[in-house]
Amino acid sequence: MKRIIIALLVLTLIMHVVFAQGQQGGQQSGAGQQQTGQETENETGQGQQVQTEQETQNQGEEENLMIQQREQLMARNATELRQLIQERKQEMNQEMQSLGEQQQKVYQNQNRVREAVHVLLAMENLTGGIGRNVSQIAREFNNSVQATIRAEERIQTRNMLIRFFFGGDEVAAGETEQEVNRNRLRIQELKRLMQECECDEEIRAMMQEQIQNMEQEQNRLQELAQNEKKSKGLFGWLWK
Repeated sequence: MKRIIIALLVLTLIMHVVFAQGQQGGQQSGAGQQQTGQETENETGQGQQVQTEQETQNQGEEENLMIQQREQLMARNATELRQLIQERKQEMNQEMQSLGEQQQKVYQNQNRVREAVHVLLAMENLTGGIGRNVSQIAREFNNSVQATIRAEERIQTRNMLIRFFFGGDEVAAGETEQEVNRNRLRIQELKRLMQECECDEEIRAMMQEQIQNMEQEQNRLQELAQNEKKSKGLFGWLWK
């Protein structure tokens, strides 16, 4: 019985340390908090999260700007389209060099969809009457990939001690699954449009390749979300 009590006390102490780290010292000094009030609470409790979200938001704004540029730069033939694909791959590779290790891992996985978005936009004039519909779906995918990047970053950077005791980030996993479900419907629509495409076989094949890349990424994200939900942690059974 004494050993059990000691073990519970140790676990309680560890949990206290974990929460203290998560709040970034917000409970370190009661007197200091009284002096600084709400300003200190906001800075300590939300500083790191705001910084991470701001970095992702900035990257999302850059991506949206690039999307607008791609909408104005459309391929006139298959040769130009292949050239645009190569340019986009080079841009993403350069972008990867400026990211941290965790971000690189996330973007490396999701770059297939980001590339597909730009390709579908660039081929609008090569797909006949379905071009505008394809571009609209591509823009929707662009918004979705920014959401799944943010969710996956939260999953990948989750504190190891918090994961050990309390399991995975179910909120991020749920957001990922929601995006995956929406994207599967978009992929079905793209497949339907592809069947109606009044385009040559080369363009059709390139469109099909991008759709397959999108589909494979949704499968990966679905598996990621499911595994995150399965991670219950030592005390996860208390509320999961």
